[in-house]
Amino acid sequence: MTMVDLCAGLTRDDLRALTNEMVDTMQALIAQCGDADVVFQPSDPAADDPYASDTADANVAWTLGHVIVHTTASAEESAFLAAELARGVENHGRSRYETPWETVTTIAQCRARLEESRRMRLASLDLWPEEPHLDNTYTPWPSAGPINCVRRFVLGLRHDDDHLEQIADIVQQACSTRVAA
Repeated sequence: MTMVDLCAGLTRDDLRALTNEMVDTMQALIAQCGDADVVFQPSDPAADDPYASDTADANVAWTLGHVIVHTTASAEESAFLAAELARGVENHGRSRYETPWETVTTIAQCRARLEESRRMRLASLDLWPEEPHLDNTYTPWPSAGPINCVRRFVLGLRHDDDHLEQIADIVQQACSTRVAA
């Protein structure tokens, strides 16, 4: 399924509903977690972060706190770029801030980060004009095809979805370790 097919007919109300569903899903995945689970170092033989600020960390598995701040930052970036596209602003590059993952050490911080992200993403949809500039597109990478405001917003949700299994795996490993102790 192409991004065009996936996004065909989606409205701002649909994007709101999808955002709420995604954040609710993430909150449910971490519902039984405690503070120790947030900083638990999971096993992830496939860990590969070519963008790690320290190359020594490129193959280190991410903690739950790290995944939460990463996914929320990516989805927020997509939401705010989508708002600009909807308003007719040409794409001018990235719009990203990621909370330093090392500062997120409690489950309350993870839950708050998810809720703050939900609030910001939903608010970004209120920045769209009544008739968004759906023809305002750009191509972020060669195989992406043209990306308009709806597709840009959905890219953030897709990125969230790409990390759901990782979150579930970290939680499962952390809980197993906790039970074994």
